Amino acid sequence: MSKRSGPKRKMRLAAYLIHHLRVFIASLGYLVRQPLATLMTSAVIAIALALPSGLYVALQNASALSAGWDGSTQISLFLKADVSEEQAGEFAKRLRQHAQIEHVEIIGKQQGLEQFQQLSGFGDALRFLDENPLPVVLVIQPRVDPDRPDRVSHLLKELRGESKVDLAQLDMLWVKRLYSLIEVAERGVWIIGGLLGLAVLLIIGNTIRLDIQNRREEIEVSKLIGASNAFIRRPFLYTGLWYGLGGGLLAWLLTSVSLELLDSPLQRLTTLYHSTFHLAGLNEHNIVFLIGVSCLLGLAGSWLAVGRHLSEIEPS
Repeated sequence: MSKRSGPKRKMRLAAYLIHHLRVFIASLGYLVRQPLATLMTSAVIAIALALPSGLYVALQNASALSAGWDGSTQISLFLKADVSEEQAGEFAKRLRQHAQIEHVEIIGKQQGLEQFQQLSGFGDALRFLDENPLPVVLVIQPRVDPDRPDRVSHLLKELRGESKVDLAQLDMLWVKRLYSLIEVAERGVWIIGGLLGLAVLLIIGNTIRLDIQNRREEIEVSKLIGASNAFIRRPFLYTGLWYGLGGGLLAWLLTSVSLELLDSPLQRLTTLYHSTFHLAGLNEHNIVFLIGVSCLLGLAGSWLAVGRHLSEIEPS
């Protein structure tokens, strides 16, 4: 019995897969035969998905651009008055090996005095000083992690504990505000994406509902000859999958075209600020995620619509 059951199971599995393949291709043919309605539904889905995708790309580019504003996240270390420039150089060399420090610049006493004379307006008065009262200053550029901006605060505490440091300053409020705004924007993108994803579910669900009503007589005949709900549900599920796939591909196309249109004027703008910033688009993982989510929304929307309306159709 076991030897005979093996080939039978394989035959049943093969027949089952062939049937799914036929229904899969037939559902595509059904959509191709009504191109205008299919294109309109896919376009609405694409617009709903392209909006959060575009906002996500804009946020990623804004994060990359803000990471280049290194002058706003500098730590200034004012060394003690008895620390010589040679000792400051050795101290700076040790700090450059720190994992959280990107760059260290040394501002000597004389250089600091010259800068202070230019910026303060007391240049003439400072010439009468017997000695230079300014200490050696180390300007440190930390490595800022967008996901962990608190690490800069920990680095500041660590530097304040150094024996050669008299005062350490950082505009931490600016850093916290920057990443708080980025976090708010990220959550806003997810909220908008969730709401528009719900809208895609409703769009596909309503489209499948209309298909069910248009094929009501066909469904009644199928039930009369003994077709199960799973058999009848199958083509509608694949139709929703095709809608999701088409909407995802169009959303990718809309996002890419929009970025291309923005790239040229943005390049001219960044050139005026002597920046080499380039607008980044969706990468491979983002594209796969976008199309995958679109297909899942198509399946889910059709499943909900078929599950609700198919049970209401019974042969009279």
